[in-house]
Amino acid sequence: MEQKNKLTFAKLAERFSYGCGDFGCNIIYTAMSAFLMFYYSDYAGVNTLAVGTIMLVSRVFDGVSDIIMGIIVDRTKSRFGKARPWLLRMCIPFAISGILLFSVPAGMSETAKLVYVFVTYNLTSTVIYTAINVPYSSLNALMTQDPYERSVLSIFRNVLATCGTLLINLVTLPLVRAFGDNASAWTKAFVVLGLLAVAAFLINFAGTKERVKPASAGEGEAQNVPVKEGILALFQNKYWIMMTGVLALFFLYYAINGGTTVYYAKEVLGDADLVSTINGIYNAIQIIGMFLIAKLVKKYGKRNVFSIGLILAAVGMLILEFGGGSMPVIVVTSLIRGVGNACGGATMWAMVSDTIDYGEWKTGYRTEGLVNSACSFGYKIGNGVGSALLGLILEIGGYVGTASVQTASAVTAIRVCFVWIPIGVFAACFLILRFYHLDDEFEGIIDDLKKRAADSK
Repeated sequence: MEQKNKLTFAKLAERFSYGCGDFGCNIIYTAMSAFLMFYYSDYAGVNTLAVGTIMLVSRVFDGVSDIIMGIIVDRTKSRFGKARPWLLRMCIPFAISGILLFSVPAGMSETAKLVYVFVTYNLTSTVIYTAINVPYSSLNALMTQDPYERSVLSIFRNVLATCGTLLINLVTLPLVRAFGDNASAWTKAFVVLGLLAVAAFLINFAGTKERVKPASAGEGEAQNVPVKEGILALFQNKYWIMMTGVLALFFLYYAINGGTTVYYAKEVLGDADLVSTINGIYNAIQIIGMFLIAKLVKKYGKRNVFSIGLILAAVGMLILEFGGGSMPVIVVTSLIRGVGNACGGATMWAMVSDTIDYGEWKTGYRTEGLVNSACSFGYKIGNGVGSALLGLILEIGGYVGTASVQTASAVTAIRVCFVWIPIGVFAACFLILRFYHLDDEFEGIIDDLKKRAADSK
């Protein structure tokens, strides 16, 4: 293991800088998950079922682009490393794509609007988000091989990601209202938020350093892995398969639950502005919780902490469903869910990074980009399925964005998306993690990789 030095300002600054990357990512990602469907249905006048179908179909293209970007990252050679250059190259296009996403022209026909949605959604998610998020996701494994430091980096990542989520949930609707509470107001709001994302990525680029090299490579050398062998190696990595499945399910939950929150606040609680209260408490407790979880991870392991979080999140949802939906219940359940999600957020990305070392140990190939891009494909599929399910269930329930009062079936559809589908997801993730034993095997794997590296010199 790497020597654990005392905490210094430089190390703390690097951890913070690393976390800023997901702060930037989440400005657009959370907006897409929490508000995009709402913007399309209630401001742009686009059919939710059609939008959900577009989001799901787009995941096919997204998956291809993820794999391509993973290969590009693994083959990138620059004085800045493999991943960091892409943060600098893509930060401005990332902001512009987010602005275009919330800029559906009002005068278009329904068909033209759907074409615009398809093009801008794929530009944002399939091309630009992929080109910045895959390198960012690879960065953890390139910065360190120390499992505790990876967990701490993962915690900083998720603390800053949650801060980005909290920001979007708290300021989006007030910003839209401040700019006129119409379709064009959403464009203006995301000009402001896009500039903030650019600043976050610049900090991420400037404040981090890549240090890890493949065990089979000599000093200062990069390992060129043939694409076919790299892909075959992925499917020999049982822990990567497990984590890809967990991420797909978890991001299905993010998409369908997050996308339903504003509907839940508006139609069940009677006030759309309560989305800020619900998500504010939920995100704030996540931030606090993740600062306390590092010690739990060190004592009990990543898998066990993640599993405890899934149980807490499910309990929170059940209390919400059967507690009557009053404000005190909302507050309590948001607290419980926030702690539960903090456990997952503090561990899942570090667990993905650990599968890279396992894959190198098992196959001889170290492919940070390919592993993270393939995981990205998995969780984007989950996100796409979640978005499609949200649109489908709202359509089946008879939700009409322009209606002053929704039908009972529409309200039931919202409850199913907000409560019951997430509970099913948590149960499935819990079962998968019963077969994950890498925490116990990891130290021996790293020792063996270090021996191989020494022998190759």
